[in-house]
Amino acid sequence: MKKVLILGVNGFIGHHLSKRILETTDWHVYGMDMSTDRISDLLTHPRMHFFEGDITINKEWVEYHVKKCDVILPLVAIATPSTYVKAPLRVFELDFEANLPIVRSAAKYGKHLVFPSTSEVYGMCHDEEFDPENSELICGPINKPRWIYSNAKQLMDRVIWGYGMEGLNFTLFRPFNWIGAGLDSIHTPKEGSSRVVTQFFGHIVRGENISLVDGGHQKRAFTDIDDGIDALMKIIENKNGAATGKIYNIGNPVNNYSIRELANMMLELAPKYPEYAEGAAKVKIVETTSGAYYGSGYQDVQNRVPKITNTCEELNWKPTTTMADALKKIFDAYRSQVAEAQKLVD
Repeated sequence: MKKVLILGVNGFIGHHLSKRILETTDWHVYGMDMSTDRISDLLTHPRMHFFEGDITINKEWVEYHVKKCDVILPLVAIATPSTYVKAPLRVFELDFEANLPIVRSAAKYGKHLVFPSTSEVYGMCHDEEFDPENSELICGPINKPRWIYSNAKQLMDRVIWGYGMEGLNFTLFRPFNWIGAGLDSIHTPKEGSSRVVTQFFGHIVRGENISLVDGGHQKRAFTDIDDGIDALMKIIENKNGAATGKIYNIGNPVNNYSIRELANMMLELAPKYPEYAEGAAKVKIVETTSGAYYGSGYQDVQNRVPKITNTCEELNWKPTTTMADALKKIFDAYRSQVAEAQKLVD
């Protein structure tokens, strides 16, 4: 009966993972977050132990629970590109500095650290598919603060690897554009404040134009959250120690689409739902520049495809959800929230 510590338990990955653990195992979840909107239905579960707190303040609680639990997942991070550009120091302070003591505690107490790296560590890698063992990690110049997230995460990967050389039981996982209900709030009208699927979805609900940055030609390999959680569950189980000391890309190379294609897919799906049809009919696709949308500190990568050979073989896992089904699940999930989201029209 594992005890799993999830810091950032109310976040996108945290709440989906907690739900799966409580539904399918006898494991206990010890969770911390600053809010509970996504996990409100889990709070009364007898194996859910929630504490409302902040990893930068409640450090003694965190260390005590690292010592108490078997598997540690520090999922607290800023992961929105607009913040990388506008507040790079906040990104470094939370994503690196605030997480470093947790990594050190996991090493100190001999725990299995399952740490969220990111597909962004590969930066502008030129490989056709990004290989966790061989691909070069390439970032832009210092005057493009967009890369501080990539750099902070990469440095943390290297620190964790270093602790691994001294005995830390760790697994690094790199999510490739995981999508699903609860990714970000669809009730956020400001452009750039959430990730692309949620951003487009909110615009459709409210009948607002969709802005394609630099033509929307950049491609991403989108991964359904349930496929991602399948892999995470196997990492946490760590049968025969298979995941120890490993780096896993968790993504779906088949679902590799441009941002323009994503917008068109969502606009084709929306009219099939009476709740979304009226808003979708008002939406036009417009083009903008990355400078106008994010600011001058932005830079992008044109393709981001994961090599998942070792993930599939070592974890006995494979992604199965098509892009069409992943989007349909999102549209289904938010049907009851349309009226509330529509009120946000400026």
